[in-house]
Amino acid sequence: MVERQLRGRGIADKRVLQAMGTVPRELFVEPGMRRRAYDDAALPIAFGQSISQPYVVARMVELLEPMDGQRVLDIGTGSGYGAAVLAAMGCTVVSIERHARLAEGARDRIRQAGYGDRVDVRIGDGTLGEPLGAPWPRIVVGAAAPRIPETLREQLDPDGGRLVLPVGGQFEQRLVLVVRQGSEWLEQDDGSVVFVPLIGAEGYRYD
Repeated sequence: MVERQLRGRGIADKRVLQAMGTVPRELFVEPGMRRRAYDDAALPIAFGQSISQPYVVARMVELLEPMDGQRVLDIGTGSGYGAAVLAAMGCTVVSIERHARLAEGARDRIRQAGYGDRVDVRIGDGTLGEPLGAPWPRIVVGAAAPRIPETLREQLDPDGGRLVLPVGGQFEQRLVLVVRQGSEWLEQDDGSVVFVPLIGAEGYRYD
């Protein structure tokens, strides 16, 4: 996976590659899908959600540029894989999931993988971020928003805070990097992606 799907497609950050090679992805997929855990594809999990394609996870983390010891707000815990990758890079992660049963399962998987002390999984509306921890140096969103949630923009650290998320319609989106410098938010389009919708007050309003 690391050599062919990641390094072979241009993922160059050695810390990202090491983390992706360390976290046991098979722990984060459904039991019946474990033989496909390292496939070059997104895989379904409970409640109509998915675990993203390995390359997409790696690219989002590479754009995020998380530093060792840095706090990261992770929106859309899902299976917990993305949060575990960030924890493997030395980050302290607060991860928000709206499905209570998904959150519970993610906590168990993250604990089994050995990162339970670095990841705090919470239940709530991720589109509203987590004001108690703001400003956040890094925010990553694992579901597609119709537009960049204003609350997440405002919760970014003004001193170079970075937000990575998919933005667009239901069937195709663009992966966007937002960098905040004071009262300016600079946006970079990183190409086409496909994610499940981000549900919440500042996301999509349907299930």
